[in-house]
Amino acid sequence: MLRRFDCFSELDAGKLMAVYEESNFENTDYFFPDIQDKAEAVRKVEEGFLSYLEQDFFQSTNPSYWILEDSGQWISALRLNELEPGFYYLEALETRPDSRRKGYGARLLTEVLEALKEKGPFTLCDCVGKRNEASLRTHRKCGFAIVSDEGYDYLNREADSRVYGLQYQYSE
Repeated sequence: MLRRFDCFSELDAGKLMAVYEESNFENTDYFFPDIQDKAEAVRKVEEGFLSYLEQDFFQSTNPSYWILEDSGQWISALRLNELEPGFYYLEALETRPDSRRKGYGARLLTEVLEALKEKGPFTLCDCVGKRNEASLRTHRKCGFAIVSDEGYDYLNREADSRVYGLQYQYSE
């Protein structure tokens, strides 16, 4: 089932952090390289992630969190910002490690695209790491095209040569 959340208080932090478990663990070395206890470092990464969502993401322009849920478990998630009418920026498409390679990321992305189509024409941009073949395949499968060798983070207004700029265009 597709679920949409428009404010932080609606989110189940435990279910959401389970989706991002692997990324949060990987981010410990970046954010807390001096903390040897990985469990403590993961807790700090999760606290920072949730704080960002509450203090920044859900305070930004037209934010929404989209979750694919199956049997009460959150399987896949992504964030969207509508930066102006009909122009969206996607971030943090992720699937639980134990649910990967089963099409959940593509299913979530497809269902979100279908929901956006109900509102009319739109452009959806995303950035994907150049070495992230799984995510690139998922995006292409859902109709995205690589439009730039350098991705652009519309929220931070920064270009990044480590990622591709991807775009999905819908017109009626």
